[in-house]
Amino acid sequence: MEEVEIAKKAIKGDDQAFLLLMQLYKDTLYRTAFAFLKNEHDALEAMQEVTFRAYQKIYTVKEPSYMKTWLVRIMMNYCQDQLKKGKRYSSSGVLQEIGHSEDTTHLEINEAIASLSSGEQQLIFLKYFQNTKIKEIAELEKIPEGTVKSRLHKALKSLRGFLSEKGDADHV
Repeated sequence: MEEVEIAKKAIKGDDQAFLLLMQLYKDTLYRTAFAFLKNEHDALEAMQEVTFRAYQKIYTVKEPSYMKTWLVRIMMNYCQDQLKKGKRYSSSGVLQEIGHSEDTTHLEINEAIASLSSGEQQLIFLKYFQNTKIKEIAELEKIPEGTVKSRLHKALKSLRGFLSEKGDADHV
Protein backbone atom coordinates (compact mmCIF):
# COMPACT_ATOMS: atom_id res chain seq x y z
CA MET A 1 0.00 0.00 0.00
CA GLU A 2 1.28 3.46 -0.84
CA GLU A 3 2.27 5.81 2.01
CA VAL A 4 -0.35 8.41 1.10
CA GLU A 5 -3.10 5.78 1.11
CA ILE A 6 -1.94 4.53 4.50
CA ALA A 7 -1.90 8.11 5.79
CA LYS A 8 -5.44 8.73 4.52
CA LYS A 9 -6.71 5.63 6.33
CA ALA A 10 -4.87 6.60 9.52
CA ILE A 11 -6.39 10.10 9.41
CA LYS A 12 -9.84 8.51 9.12
CA GLY A 13 -9.18 6.55 12.32
CA ASP A 14 -7.83 3.20 11.08
CA ASP A 15 -5.62 1.96 13.94
CA GLN A 16 -3.81 -0.61 11.80
CA ALA A 17 -2.92 2.10 9.28
CA PHE A 18 -1.62 4.29 12.11
CA LEU A 19 0.60 1.49 13.37
CA LEU A 20 1.87 0.91 9.84
CA LEU A 21 2.69 4.61 9.51
CA MET A 22 4.62 4.63 12.76
CA GLN A 23 6.49 1.53 11.60
CA LEU A 24 7.35 3.26 8.30
CA TYR A 25 8.72 6.38 9.96
CA LYS A 26 10.19 4.96 13.17
CA ASP A 27 13.80 5.22 11.94
CA THR A 28 13.37 8.82 10.86
CA LEU A 29 11.71 9.74 14.14
CA TYR A 30 14.35 7.94 16.20
CA ARG A 31 17.21 9.65 14.34
CA THR A 32 15.52 13.01 14.87
CA ALA A 33 15.08 12.39 18.59
CA PHE A 34 18.63 11.11 18.99
CA ALA A 35 20.06 14.10 17.12
CA PHE A 36 18.38 16.48 19.56
CA LEU A 37 18.49 14.55 22.84
CA LYS A 38 21.85 12.80 22.36
CA ASN A 39 21.08 9.51 24.10
CA GLU A 40 19.16 6.34 23.36
CA HIS A 41 16.98 6.26 26.47
CA ASP A 42 15.66 9.79 25.94
CA ALA A 43 15.18 9.14 22.22
CA LEU A 44 13.06 6.05 22.97
CA GLU A 45 11.04 8.01 25.53
CA ALA A 46 10.48 10.69 22.88
CA MET A 47 9.30 8.02 20.43
CA GLN A 48 6.65 6.87 22.90
CA GLU A 49 5.46 10.38 23.63
CA VAL A 50 5.33 11.39 19.97
CA THR A 51 3.45 8.23 19.05
CA PHE A 52 0.86 9.08 21.71
CA ARG A 53 0.59 12.72 20.59
CA ALA A 54 0.32 11.77 16.93
CA TYR A 55 -2.40 9.21 17.68
CA GLN A 56 -4.40 11.86 19.54
CA LYS A 57 -4.10 14.50 16.80
CA ILE A 58 -3.82 12.56 13.54
CA TYR A 59 -7.33 13.60 12.55
CA THR A 60 -6.04 17.20 12.27
CA VAL A 61 -3.68 16.37 9.35
CA LYS A 62 -5.05 18.03 6.23
CA GLU A 63 -2.51 16.82 3.65
CA PRO A 64 -1.68 13.08 3.85
CA SER A 65 1.38 13.50 1.61
CA TYR A 66 3.06 15.53 4.38
CA MET A 67 2.53 12.89 7.09
CA LYS A 68 6.26 12.25 7.56
CA THR A 69 6.95 15.98 7.86
CA TRP A 70 4.09 16.37 10.33
CA LEU A 71 5.45 13.55 12.51
CA VAL A 72 9.01 14.96 12.39
CA ARG A 73 7.65 18.37 13.42
CA ILE A 74 5.92 16.84 16.44
CA MET A 75 9.20 15.12 17.35
CA MET A 76 11.22 18.31 16.97
CA ASN A 77 8.75 20.29 19.07
CA TYR A 78 8.83 17.64 21.79
CA CYS A 79 12.63 17.57 21.78
CA GLN A 80 12.86 21.37 21.88
CA ASP A 81 10.45 21.41 24.83
CA GLN A 82 12.56 18.84 26.68
CA LEU A 83 15.73 20.80 26.04
CA LYS A 84 14.08 24.03 27.23
CA LYS A 85 12.91 22.39 30.42
CA GLY A 86 16.53 21.59 31.18
CA LYS A 87 15.75 17.94 31.64
CA ARG A 88 18.25 17.03 28.98
CA TYR A 89 21.86 17.89 28.38
CA SER A 90 22.52 20.86 26.20
CA SER A 91 24.61 20.09 23.17
CA SER A 92 27.54 21.95 24.74
CA GLY A 93 27.25 19.70 27.80
CA VAL A 94 27.33 16.67 25.60
CA LEU A 95 30.32 18.09 23.80
CA GLN A 96 32.17 18.41 27.09
CA GLU A 97 31.25 14.85 28.06
CA ILE A 98 32.56 13.36 24.87
CA GLY A 99 35.40 15.82 24.54
CA HIS A 100 37.91 13.00 24.49
CA SER A 101 36.62 11.68 21.19
CA GLU A 102 39.13 11.74 18.37
CA ASP A 103 36.53 12.82 15.79
CA THR A 104 36.93 16.56 16.29
CA THR A 105 35.26 17.48 12.99
CA HIS A 106 31.96 16.02 14.21
CA LEU A 107 32.31 17.92 17.48
CA GLU A 108 33.12 21.19 15.75
CA ILE A 109 30.07 20.85 13.50
CA ASN A 110 27.86 20.07 16.51
CA GLU A 111 29.24 23.11 18.31
CA ALA A 112 28.68 25.28 15.24
CA ILE A 113 25.07 24.07 14.90
CA ALA A 114 24.50 24.67 18.61
CA SER A 115 25.56 28.30 18.09
CA LEU A 116 22.55 28.84 15.78
CA SER A 117 19.09 29.87 16.95
CA SER A 118 16.64 27.00 17.53
CA GLY A 119 14.76 27.94 14.35
CA GLU A 120 17.95 27.83 12.30
CA GLN A 121 18.94 24.52 13.90
CA GLN A 122 15.59 23.04 12.89
CA LEU A 123 15.96 24.21 9.30
CA ILE A 124 19.48 22.76 9.05
CA PHE A 125 18.31 19.52 10.61
CA LEU A 126 15.31 19.17 8.30
CA LYS A 127 17.22 20.03 5.14
CA TYR A 128 20.58 18.35 5.68
CA PHE A 129 19.95 15.57 8.22
CA GLN A 130 16.43 14.52 7.15
CA ASN A 131 16.75 15.44 3.45
CA THR A 132 13.42 17.23 3.61
CA LYS A 133 12.55 19.15 0.46
CA ILE A 134 12.34 22.96 0.53
CA LYS A 135 8.66 22.73 -0.44
CA GLU A 136 7.90 20.42 2.51
CA ILE A 137 9.80 22.66 4.93
CA ALA A 138 7.85 25.66 3.64
CA GLU A 139 4.58 23.79 4.20
CA LEU A 140 5.68 22.67 7.64
CA GLU A 141 6.83 26.11 8.74
CA LYS A 142 3.92 27.83 6.95
CA ILE A 143 6.28 30.24 5.18
CA PRO A 144 7.06 30.78 1.48
CA GLU A 145 9.74 28.63 -0.17
CA GLY A 146 11.84 31.73 -0.82
CA THR A 147 11.87 32.48 2.90
CA VAL A 148 13.05 28.94 3.64
CA LYS A 149 15.87 29.35 1.13
CA SER A 150 16.95 32.72 2.51
CA ARG A 151 16.86 31.44 6.11
CA LEU A 152 18.89 28.38 5.12
CA HIS A 153 21.37 30.64 3.33
CA LYS A 154 21.68 32.82 6.44
CA ALA A 155 22.11 29.76 8.70
CA LEU A 156 24.79 28.30 6.44
CA LYS A 157 26.57 31.66 6.37
CA SER A 158 26.50 31.71 10.18
CA LEU A 159 27.91 28.18 10.28
CA ARG A 160 30.70 29.12 7.88
CA GLY A 161 31.49 32.19 9.99
CA PHE A 162 31.56 30.17 13.20
CA LEU A 163 33.77 27.48 11.69
CA SER A 164 36.11 30.07 10.16
CA GLU A 165 36.54 31.77 13.53
CA LYS A 166 37.10 28.39 15.15
CA GLY A 167 39.69 27.48 12.53
CA ASP A 168 41.48 30.79 13.05
CA ALA A 169 41.43 30.33 16.81
CA ASP A 170 42.98 26.88 16.47
CA HIS A 171 45.89 28.28 14.48
CA VAL A 172 46.62 31.13 16.88
